[in-house]
Amino acid sequence: DKGCGPVATALVQRGTLKVGDIIVAGAEWGRVRALLNDRGQNVDNAGPSVPVEVLGLNGTPDAGDTFVVVENEARAREVTEYRQGLQRKARVGVVRTSLDQMLSQLKEGERHEVPIVIKGDVQGSVEAIVQALDKLGTDEVKARVLHASVGGITESDVTLAQASGAPIIGFNVRPNAKARELVKRDGVEMKYYDVIYHLTEEIAKEMAGELGPERIEHVVGRAAVKEVFRSGKKDKAAG
Repeated sequence: DKGCGPVATALVQRGTLKVGDIIVAGAEWGRVRALLNDRGQNVDNAGPSVPVEVLGLNGTPDAGDTFVVVENEARAREVTEYRQGLQRKARVGVVRTSLDQMLSQLKEGERHEVPIVIKGDVQGSVEAIVQALDKLGTDEVKARVLHASVGGITESDVTLAQASGAPIIGFNVRPNAKARELVKRDGVEMKYYDVIYHLTEEIAKEMAGELGPERIEHVVGRAAVKEVFRSGKKDKAAG
């Protein structure tokens, strides 16, 4: 969330989660800045079986990650640095080439792994895309997701894609200004989608060796929301 930063929904199973606690969730950590209940109201703590939205994490954890409260920041950094190191090791060892080139090599009878970087608007969409790409794999070609996370496309995503030769798939997200500059400079391939079925259908056709119509996007302009004004009880207008 642009105003709140990374937001995660957590369900407490044991103990009490309080504002100010230091938590580790997957490969991310943070100090709980605020807790919101199911009505969007701020609460000071949450006990077992109480779902809350947690604000204050440094990044967005994966859906299903277990979160725990740790004693201090040093312990939180130690755990997350180790887990992030494991993730980085899983990303190395890929060969640079474009998505179309890798998928078209199916015709040559060779087995190839397709490295891909995925960014989406919510964790549910990202998980659905990863699962769909995994199901599209065959004995000749298989998708290898190097990185999949929630949020806009950033400089670090472009740097990873450039170093590993992976295309970036953006689902309902766009790159920021700095990332756009890096994409143009480094020639990184990006594909945008807003419907998962369009994404899977297009890649499935390419994997089958069928060339579909080329999609070209013309950007007319970009706008930045400077302020949001209330218009009535529920509506809002962007200025």
